[in-house]
Amino acid sequence: MAAAAILRRRALPSSCRHDVYIRCLLSYSDLHSSVNSANLRFWRGYHNSGKIDLTDMTHPHLWYPNAREKKRKVFLHVGPTNSGKTHNALKRLEASSSGVYCGPLRLLAREVAKRLNEASVPCNLTTGQEREEIEGAKHNSVTVEMADVTTEYQCAVIDEIQMVGCRTRGFSFTRALLGLCSDELHVCGDPAAVPIIQRLLEATGDVVTVQYYERLSPLVPLKTTLGSFSNIKEGDCMVTFSRREIYKLKKKVEMAGKHLCSVVYGSLPPETRTKQATMFNDESSHLNVLVASDAIGMGLNLNISRIIFSTLKKFDGVCTRELTVPEIKQIAGRAGRYGSKFPVGEVTCLDAEDLPLLHSSLKSPSPIIERAGLFPTFDLLSVYSRLQGTVFLHPILERFLEKAKLSPDYFIADCEDMLKVAVIVDELPLGLYDKYLFCQSPVDVNDDISTQGLIQFAENYAKKGIVRLKEIFTPGTLRVPKTHNQLKELESVHKVLELYVWLSYRFDDSFPDRELADSQKSICSMLIEEYLERSGWQQSGQRRALPSLPKLSQEYDAPQLSKYFPEIDARSK
Repeated sequence: MAAAAILRRRALPSSCRHDVYIRCLLSYSDLHSSVNSANLRFWRGYHNSGKIDLTDMTHPHLWYPNAREKKRKVFLHVGPTNSGKTHNALKRLEASSSGVYCGPLRLLAREVAKRLNEASVPCNLTTGQEREEIEGAKHNSVTVEMADVTTEYQCAVIDEIQMVGCRTRGFSFTRALLGLCSDELHVCGDPAAVPIIQRLLEATGDVVTVQYYERLSPLVPLKTTLGSFSNIKEGDCMVTFSRREIYKLKKKVEMAGKHLCSVVYGSLPPETRTKQATMFNDESSHLNVLVASDAIGMGLNLNISRIIFSTLKKFDGVCTRELTVPEIKQIAGRAGRYGSKFPVGEVTCLDAEDLPLLHSSLKSPSPIIERAGLFPTFDLLSVYSRLQGTVFLHPILERFLEKAKLSPDYFIADCEDMLKVAVIVDELPLGLYDKYLFCQSPVDVNDDISTQGLIQFAENYAKKGIVRLKEIFTPGTLRVPKTHNQLKELESVHKVLELYVWLSYRFDDSFPDRELADSQKSICSMLIEEYLERSGWQQSGQRRALPSLPKLSQEYDAPQLSKYFPEIDARSK
């Protein structure tokens, strides 16, 4: 490493050699342990002298020396939804001797791992909450945050690269783009990302080739609205942007008496989303219409004939706004899947006033992505905290981000949620790295139950060094929801259980009840699915008699199931 760093120094102007050399060192994960009390005064003086500015983030490609040792061949596969771009990249991954797929969602990572294993290419699955290791595997399918930038691969794939511009997660895509150490790097996404990717990779010396794709099947924007709900037909997908609206539309469709609906939205457990999508796709299923949020935009293979927007406005956490061109195109593009029962896709609205925006958006190119997300590594924050003489994470983050210097091609990721968690963990006797991990955890700070779960996990860990799930959660107490509010509460409980599993992979033996948490997650999903079954309109006026019970009985014994379904006890008597 030292020799390579010296070679890089020689290729740089003398005015920035010291600065870049130190940043190269900062990329190594054991650096913070080397900054001990014996040399801390030297580092602090060196930083304060102006010779090295730890907040200078203008050359982030140098944080990844392993990747910089290679002259990577980068292939950009860009085009609209349903154009085959990711399919071609995955074919190259299948043919490689070793490789990694990096996707934005656990559902996508799982789908790719399944595809490779079925093609006799052993592939591990690694997400924040899942680890599945296959014997002899030299391929990995991961969520982008889990990308390993220290391992060498023959081939790497990054999917949905336009998310490099996402204000919250964009920095993870930047990290993968700059840091993956592979001979070939295949990057898939919207053409709007091409200019920024080309600019970022100018500094790396990689060879970049761009391949453009056209949509494989037609997408037809209709000139008329849906009209009456009696015009809903098999294969339709109604899109709206809140849980309550989804269930209102589901009820309206089913009250028309012709169809039953699957539902897909972000708060549903991933397993439930997958099962709902599977039932919608199954031609023998009674669920032949889908009601969904923009969660269908990526991550699920859906046989949709027609997309029907109930509105082109959504609340984004800050305000209610019109959908952007990329959002409209991403969702609309899910209609008419190539090779499916509905090869020609259609798209329309409920409200005639929305048709002009829909039509103009589908004709327009997505706005060019101007900048990519960036966030300092823990090692950089660790050294900075020691130089500042504090282990309080919140002021370190605020101070660092306030002083951070970036090139025009980058922006600092929105870390508002991380700062909220930092305020909580700074009150506890924890080390900086432990605090950082809690801040990185997938807690929903807008969900009171999820946030309370994080607080209790952090407090118990700080006090005892070990967190038992039963101290804050009693197995056997979950029930099938009967109301919308109870459903929301059960979704929140699922988030807490997922948070425990995520923490168990980071804190080793301190969170020992992973198997229990996993089993309770499965039960949460099962109960939510049962709620969805029971909420469906039935033409006969009577609900089907628990059609899912035979399958459930294969996974859980009858005494266990009877805790959640009193009907089972009644049947056995």
